[in-house]
Amino acid sequence: MLSPRENSERIKAKARELGFLACGIARAEFLAEEAPRLERWLKAGKHGDMGYMANHFDLRLDPRRLVDGAKSVISLAYNYYTPPKQEDPEAPKLSTYAYGRDYHKVVRRRMEPLMVFITEQFGDLAMRAFVDSGPVLEKAWAQRSGIGWVGKHTNVIRQGAGSYFFLCEIIIDLELEPDPPATDHCGTCRRCIDACPTDAITPYGVDGSKCISYFTIELKSAIPEGMSGRFNNWAFGCDICQQVCPWNRFSTPHQEPEFGPKPELMALSKDDWHGMTEVVFEKLFHNSAVKRTKYEGLKRNLRFLDTGVE
Repeated sequence: MLSPRENSERIKAKARELGFLACGIARAEFLAEEAPRLERWLKAGKHGDMGYMANHFDLRLDPRRLVDGAKSVISLAYNYYTPPKQEDPEAPKLSTYAYGRDYHKVVRRRMEPLMVFITEQFGDLAMRAFVDSGPVLEKAWAQRSGIGWVGKHTNVIRQGAGSYFFLCEIIIDLELEPDPPATDHCGTCRRCIDACPTDAITPYGVDGSKCISYFTIELKSAIPEGMSGRFNNWAFGCDICQQVCPWNRFSTPHQEPEFGPKPELMALSKDDWHGMTEVVFEKLFHNSAVKRTKYEGLKRNLRFLDTGVE
């Protein structure tokens, strides 16, 4: 029988073979440090209208409630850094992660061979996979497993790789050797804090109810007029805090064909965006994360960029 360390190394080697940027392991246990922080954040209303964030509080803090007998949390990072930019500098901007196919579906498919491998190697174990889904504090597990540290903008940063990657987890009933947690390397830098146009970022905290991504994706009601002129032309999501982060000079292009942007999307002019019909929307964003905001939501965002009101 292999040792927990050997088991861990086998899984990590397979993850690398499957194209994951990083794989780390943490012991499945109660997140004692994160519990009071999450409670304070929720009580302060910093989740805005994202009511689901307040659901299943106990499940978010203990993976053993999600998988009976869970012993380990395998954290994985999947690169999505895409150098190509939209051609018209005046066109409404789209967050890089939404250029290609919806990452939930793509990354989940990339995880499946790893889960098959684990079953083949170690037997029919209790395990569940999560891709930015379910009540899992993925950033906490990424830091605990050594993937990277939670930066001042609250995105996970990995030395030598930056922060343009998706996180996913496998919670499993298998004893694995945990990795040492990642250490913080933000230092005195505050570029993300100073660059945020809506003042959503404080050191190691984000007021979700002030974030451009929240307004353009999650918020279903009217965008507050006080935000007029502060969106920097972002129509879906926002990458500002990542664009200014010095660690992202180490980002390298992804190798995932399904994350490649459609040429017709990148070629859209400002007028094309504002004149977009529902038919064009459905064609351009088929199987895209942009579908989350729906056509009317995107049109609302575009009107707000254009006039400051809906």
